Amino acid sequence: MFSRMKILFGVQGTGNGHISRSRELVRKLREDGHDVDVIISGRKEDELREVKIFEPYRVMKGLTLVTRKGKMNYFETMLQLDLVQLMADVVTLDTKETDLIITDFDPITSMVSRTRNIPSLGFGHQYAFKYDIPVGRGSFFEKQILLNFAPARYNAGLHWSSFNQPIFPPVIPETLYLQSAVTVKRNKILVYLPFEEVEDIVLFFAPFCKYDFFIYGKVQENRDEEHLHFREYSRTGFLDDLMECNGVVCNAGFELPGEALHLGKKLLLRPLDGQIEQQSNALGMVELAYGMAMESLDGSILAEWLEQPCREPLHYARTVDYISEWIGSGQWEELSKYTDAAWAEKS
Repeated sequence: MFSRMKILFGVQGTGNGHISRSRELVRKLREDGHDVDVIISGRKEDELREVKIFEPYRVMKGLTLVTRKGKMNYFETMLQLDLVQLMADVVTLDTKETDLIITDFDPITSMVSRTRNIPSLGFGHQYAFKYDIPVGRGSFFEKQILLNFAPARYNAGLHWSSFNQPIFPPVIPETLYLQSAVTVKRNKILVYLPFEEVEDIVLFFAPFCKYDFFIYGKVQENRDEEHLHFREYSRTGFLDDLMECNGVVCNAGFELPGEALHLGKKLLLRPLDGQIEQQSNALGMVELAYGMAMESLDGSILAEWLEQPCREPLHYARTVDYISEWIGSGQWEELSKYTDAAWAEKS
């Protein structure tokens, strides 16, 4: 067992889910005595929110995916690629005395690990797709991006169910283990649709005036318009609204639905068009009977979903405890020992 390792940790900054789960694992690894150096890529530094816990950290350009009006835009994605800067960052990155590289879908640290033969570990939902889990229909190109955007030698994949595979439960923020003290408001609905335009969201939810919708995403300031409550990003405010709400309407990312399942919130997913990970998540959610999905902002589906009851909380384990223990053991081939233990525990 390693008593202390020097770890280079790469975080894909384009989604708040990557930052949320990596925040928890970085904190735990440092508590366990490891020296963790963090790189955040894929988002400009002035666009990052509440990343102080990662200090010291560096921001690099990396690669990101472009979306427009709820759809993947592969043409614009290709136009904004800066492969020269990417390779410069890979070549110049200091990895002196680095024992392990962890990548949460960050291509820079993934490429560094392969070019310098440093052991690497993929951490996040994307790495669950190495195993036999529900996968949506998509092109060969889309599947290859998902599997090869930031590959690693070892994989700590995450999912809402084990599917009898060596993958971990979702990473839940520590705050959400205190939910028992919060009173749930029956008509409060949390909305997080960052890939949709605000005007489309307003038209979608406006007819349902019996409910209060707390809307995060492309919102620049807090404001209330009758039963529509717009909120700019605040991690504390967002988690408070999540604990109080009765249900969540969101894109088919991974972290937020996992947090909602942990708390027992009902879920309605709207997967991003042309994004195979989100299409797969929507498929998995329906197959597990954990929630509903819609291919567009469909008012009839929303009306049906609003009448649905909540489900029982899944009470996921403190996943980062098991992942950190697995990392510290140095026995990275013995993954199932730790995934099985995580699923066996209930918080």
